[in-house]
Amino acid sequence: MESAIIAVFVIGYLAITLEHNLKIDKLIPALAMMAICWAFIAFGIEDFQNWFDSGAHALVENFGGMEKSDKMHLMEETLLHHLGKTAEILVFLLGAMTIVEIIDYFNGFATIKGFIKTRSKKRVLWIFAFLAFILSAIIDNLTATIVLISILQKIIGDRSIRVWYAGLIIIAANAGGAWSPIGDVTTTMLWIGNKVSTGKLLAYLFIPSLLCMLVPTFIASFLKPFQGNLPEEEETEDKKTHRFGPTMLYLGLSAIIFVPVFKVVTHLPPYVGMMLSLAIVAIFAELYSNTKFSMSAVGANEGHDVDTENAMAAHHSPVHHSLSKIELPSILFFLGILMAVAALESLGLLFGFADWLKTATPQLGTEMHEGGVSDLVVMLLGVGSAVIDNVPLVAASLGMFTEPLDHELWHFIAFAAGTGGSMLIIGSAAGVVAMGMEKIDFFWYLKKIAWLALIGFVVGSAAFMIMRTLF
Repeated sequence: MESAIIAVFVIGYLAITLEHNLKIDKLIPALAMMAICWAFIAFGIEDFQNWFDSGAHALVENFGGMEKSDKMHLMEETLLHHLGKTAEILVFLLGAMTIVEIIDYFNGFATIKGFIKTRSKKRVLWIFAFLAFILSAIIDNLTATIVLISILQKIIGDRSIRVWYAGLIIIAANAGGAWSPIGDVTTTMLWIGNKVSTGKLLAYLFIPSLLCMLVPTFIASFLKPFQGNLPEEEETEDKKTHRFGPTMLYLGLSAIIFVPVFKVVTHLPPYVGMMLSLAIVAIFAELYSNTKFSMSAVGANEGHDVDTENAMAAHHSPVHHSLSKIELPSILFFLGILMAVAALESLGLLFGFADWLKTATPQLGTEMHEGGVSDLVVMLLGVGSAVIDNVPLVAASLGMFTEPLDHELWHFIAFAAGTGGSMLIIGSAAGVVAMGMEKIDFFWYLKKIAWLALIGFVVGSAAFMIMRTLF
């Protein structure tokens, strides 16, 4: 039955990558493989000998000898656990996307467009690369990607140009998230699990992460898509900054930045803080909307724009309007892919994969401790995180390795798992969101961006090996 589950996952994975060839939206195979994998687990629960407890980050003892009813009960608890963790991500994502749409409702991103005076493609690339690197460390790589791609969509109308920038944003955002305890979910797991401290994480990973962003961006700046200038776009009335645009921009971004602060103070999951931030932004949006509409109505009446009047009537609430623009297919795709990976994790397959890496390659690479875990093993975990979600791989590492707080092994795992996912478009949360927002093709990314991400990963890994000798 395990072979059948793996086969379903592989087939579903291929269907996602071949989305454009099959003419089937990627959310369909994602949801299908999630449901089928869990159904197979339910049918074959009596035959499984291993079960991975995600809460304890360890295999359940004597699972094979348990009664069927006990196994079913454990499966239901595990399914509920994974659904809860996935829902945390999705609710967080919905809140962040809604705040971004509220900012856009007031044309707040036109303020940032005003700051970007240059039309040079190369300069714009560097601006967004550094923004992604810094923002992802503050508000996490997922949210940073959402915000920056939303801004890109406002300043670059040509999608064929925009997807190149989106690809480099993914690399920069994942690199930026690796050196911050709140920048990436896997780094947060290690931080909460008392494996890394903030000071040592910064000392070990800032330079490797910076190089992981700088080198691919530097190489990309010489590629043809980033040569010349961006086409000048006609400045239309709807693209100009509205009266409350700058206010809503600063309020919205401040609200998102507030989320990690709320988490540190209350120790509540990030989605709780995001819902509070959304509520605060929504209050001001509702207060400002009447003023915006009254101003727009005057312009509409003067210009006899019936469509504008109809739009105002249909979207009186900025919150309702913003929610209607959320990409629900991307949300459902995220649900499917995360829950499908959770099925593989629950059977201990990913734990076994990480364990196999440890035992199969102890003699290769530079050994990092007496247990024989080599640099190559950690780098392979990073490459594996591009194919399979990095969360369960890091969870398996937490259960496998027993090194103390701030051992270099944990910092290398944080870097490898955080940046290795950039090598495939569906290898990281930032990539999945970018794929949904810009409809990026899997094979286009594999051909155009993956090699840049690989170079950054290798350079950053080499830099880490040098940095650890200094601490």
